[in-house]
Amino acid sequence: MDVLQGKGLTPLRVILGFSLLSTTLHYTHNTIRVADYPQLPGVPAVVAGVVVAFGWVLFTTFGYFGYRAYTQGRYPRALAFLLVYSLAGMITLGHFLTGVPQIPAFWFATIFTDSAAGLALWVFLIWAWATLNRVTSRDQVSTQH
Repeated sequence: MDVLQGKGLTPLRVILGFSLLSTTLHYTHNTIRVADYPQLPGVPAVVAGVVVAFGWVLFTTFGYFGYRAYTQGRYPRALAFLLVYSLAGMITLGHFLTGVPQIPAFWFATIFTDSAAGLALWVFLIWAWATLNRVTSRDQVSTQH
């Protein structure tokens, strides 16, 4: 499992920093101005705002634990936590399932920056998983005598 030791930490920090900035902005705006976003039928705006705020805290907690596990070399656990955290960005595209938000351009753009951060994290996770599971010629056992 030491194959990732010292690798990928800088890109992970950049991705997580960008994601934290983007999701903080977007989720805060979504919580405060929840009525400006398309609503799910039957869900009061106040309830939606609370769910959005709680969701951000929950997702960000997964991101923190994922980062911490990565720095401690507990890679499978880290990748699982970070995969859950990536949903904080990807789920914002769900706004378009109920309509197009009528919000200023800056806040509208945060829907896409969240998604870009989630996608970047997926790319990182694929790289990390592939690196963890790479079989080298040294790792292979010969069956020839």
